[in-house]
Amino acid sequence: MHTKNKYWHDLVNKHLVGRTIIKAQWLIPDEAHRLLMWDYQPLELFLDNGTIITPSCDDEGNNAGALFTNVKELPCCPVFRDAVSDKEMIRHKKEMEQMMKEEKHG
Repeated sequence: MHTKNKYWHDLVNKHLVGRTIIKAQWLIPDEAHRLLMWDYQPLELFLDNGTIITPSCDDEGNNAGALFTNVKELPCCPVFRDAVSDKEMIRHKKEMEQMMKEEKHG
């Protein structure tokens, strides 16, 4: 095993192996947008030690990702594509305007 692969293997095993999933819940649209700037909502897995696993489409966090399983009746935990609320979009627009204003005067 390559050194970088061993590093990640050991780190994942240290923090995830033996843990128990205590809750599974889809991220709500406004939270996905506010926290991660995602338009899609993944299924999050909550572990007994406080860890939250949030699937991403890639390791750069560009959008939500699905979870695939080997369970016949549940081959995939899909990504939802529910709309972000108008309230969240207004909040985001104001935040972006403020950032632009600060950048201009900064």
